Amino acid sequence: MTLKLLLTFNGVLGLLRKFYLNKINTRVTLKYRIFHPYYQQPIDPASRHFQIRMATPADLVSVAQIIAESFHSQKGMWGWAFPLLRLGIYEDLRHRMVSPTSRHVCLVALDYTTGANTLVGTVELGVRYSDSWSQVGLGFPYLSNLAVHPNYRRHGVASELLNSCEKISQEWGFKDLYLHVLENNHQARQLYFKLGYRVHKVESNWNTFLLRRSSQMLLHKDFGANSSI
Repeated sequence: MTLKLLLTFNGVLGLLRKFYLNKINTRVTLKYRIFHPYYQQPIDPASRHFQIRMATPADLVSVAQIIAESFHSQKGMWGWAFPLLRLGIYEDLRHRMVSPTSRHVCLVALDYTTGANTLVGTVELGVRYSDSWSQVGLGFPYLSNLAVHPNYRRHGVASELLNSCEKISQEWGFKDLYLHVLENNHQARQLYFKLGYRVHKVESNWNTFLLRRSSQMLLHKDFGANSSI
């Protein structure tokens, strides 16, 4: 009898979990495919107008979609995992937003050109510590999840998001900013170098050798140095 109840309980939990996953992924898919302005006709880049602001809970679906598309492929053998990866990003963002720290922000870039307030890019800025577990010692500002929709790349969105993060970092009392970039991501490296970031160190781990993945470069920008912004 006890075993039968346990199996029934586990079955109910499984059904609830499946319902929850389907509900979130359906929200993301419908919002992106039906209501998302990315499928409109292209607009002349010179006529676009962007605004940077703090992200709100209503932005999370679009932010998760842009980050997932920027860092995960929907093609090949791993394409089936894309909805799960996107859901994980959504839940991580939601958790950080409902449990904010004093020095963490998520910014979004909006295209106001068509009047639709299209969300086209995002970035997060926080403070990291040399000892990430105890969070003691000297902290340093760290930028992550910089992502721009493919239709809006090379139009200045990433630069505006980076500039906003630099201003916030200075408001927090810091004089520099750090971020990671893959060594083989030449387009991103070109942008960062143009904006004054320099290589702090190149990091390798077991993934680099066993899975033949690119090394990560930790970049650093000193706000006091002469650099192009």
